[in-house]
Parts: sequence; structure tokens; C-alpha cells
Amino acid sequence: MVASSQARGKRRTAGAATRRSAEDQTLSAAGRAGFAARGVVYVLIGALAVQMAVGTGGKSADRQGALAKIAEQPFGKIMLWVLAVGFGSMALWRASRAVLARGPHRKTPSRLLDGGRALFYGFICWATAIYAAGGGQGSSGNAKSKDWTASVLKLAYGQVLVAAGGCLLIGIGVVLAARAAMRKFLRQLDTTAMSPRTQQIVTGLGIGGGVARGIVFAAAGIFILIAAIQFDADEAKGVDATLRSFTQTPIGPWLLVAVAIGLILFGVFSFASARWRRL
Repeated sequence: MVASSQARGKRRTAGAATRRSAEDQTLSAAGRAGFAARGVVYVLIGALAVQMAVGTGGKSADRQGALAKIAEQPFGKIMLWVLAVGFGSMALWRASRAVLARGPHRKTPSRLLDGGRALFYGFICWATAIYAAGGGQGSSGNAKSKDWTASVLKLAYGQVLVAAGGCLLIGIGVVLAARAAMRKFLRQLDTTAMSPRTQQIVTGLGIGGGVARGIVFAAAGIFILIAAIQFDADEAKGVDATLRSFTQTPIGPWLLVAVAIGLILFGVFSFASARWRRL
């Protein structure tokens, strides 16, 4: 009897371990699909920004412009649905990290951060699915940024809230750029599975792409802060208008070209994350 009970206990333990393993594999696949989807969008945004810099671009250099570019391709609608699934997968993976992930490093701030990212990618998934279903492009990212800013400015203490949002976005941009420059992203990658040459390439992609991404976030935050200080929602800018503003610097379109190439690098780095990220 004792031996029989022990055998049943071992079978239950083995079954539970198998189920956990299957769940982990499913969530890992979801995360990798999400990173791949993110890579597609960043590569396209960077490419559109390069076209903008040289005067040949006709689409907004933001997520909506990237979706429009995909829609023009053969089997574009299918590609859009695949992208929506990828973003939904990323939302699922982030949510699982916020709720299910175990370990001493999974403290409340980390869980809240993953929860916020899950909500963000859930919204991106929904917006991409609406576009794929023929819902239209709707308002541009620039228009939405102005509309949201104007709505918040009308609230009590709205100017303070907009200023806080701008400062938060600036802080996020600075942190993203700093972490990229310090190569913090390498801690999240399985570098032991890379050859030395591959690790050098991925490191370069992560640094260049992460710094460029941080610059865009920080610049967008600066415009939101200016909108708060001047109490003028028209000063707020989306990604496209933020990138266009780089052409108004003393070095002309070259800063935009550099940032655009950086965004392409970040897209390629996202593909590398889909392959080597520890999930």
C-alpha cells in the first residue's frame, strides 16, 4: 500500500511538472512571437524615417505608417493579422510575468512594470486587429497626441498632469538610453548560445538601437512638457512629428538619419531577442 501511494504521488508530481513545462514552453513561444512583431514595426518605422529624411517618404514614420506599409504588400491583410497575434502574444507573456513568474527578483515594481507593458501591448494588439479588419487608420499618432494632451489640460490640475507625463516620458527615454549604453540588456540574453562574433553584433544592435529608442522617447516627452508649460496642446507631438523635428536641428536631416538607422537596429535587436532572450 505504501509503495502504491508513493508511486501515485510520483506520477502526480511528474504530471504537474510536465504541465508546468508545457505552460512555460507556450509562454516562451508567446514572448518570442511578441519580440518578432516588435522587430517588424521598428524596422519599418526606421525605414520610413530614412525615407522622410531624404525626401522620398509618403507615410508617417510611426506605428500607423508601418501598418499602412504592410497593408500595401501582397497578402498584407494576413501579415497584419499575424502581427496582431504577435502583439497579443507579447501581452500574454508580459501578463504571465506580472502574475505567475516566481523568484526573488520578481518584486512588486517588476510585476507592475510587466503589468503596464501587458496593457500597452494589449492595446497595440487591439489597434492592429482593428486596422487589419478594415477599421481604417483613424486619427494619426500626432493628432491623437494633441487630442489627449488637450483633454488632460482641461482637467483640474491638468497642466501639472501633462507636465508630469512629459517628465515621466523623458525619464523613461533617459533610462532606456542609459541602460542600452551600459549593455544591461545582455543580462536578459543567453549569450552562452552565441558565438563571439554574434555576441559582438547583437551587442552593437542593442546599444545603437536602445540609445536611438531612448532619444525618441525623451524628445517626445520634451514636447509634452513644453505643451504643459505653454498650456498649448499643439506643442505635443507623436512619434512621426517628433522624428520630423530632428530635421530642424543645425545638422539638418542627418540627425534624423542617425536616429532612423538606430530604430532599424533596434528592430533587428528585437529579432535577436526573439531568438536568444531568456524567457
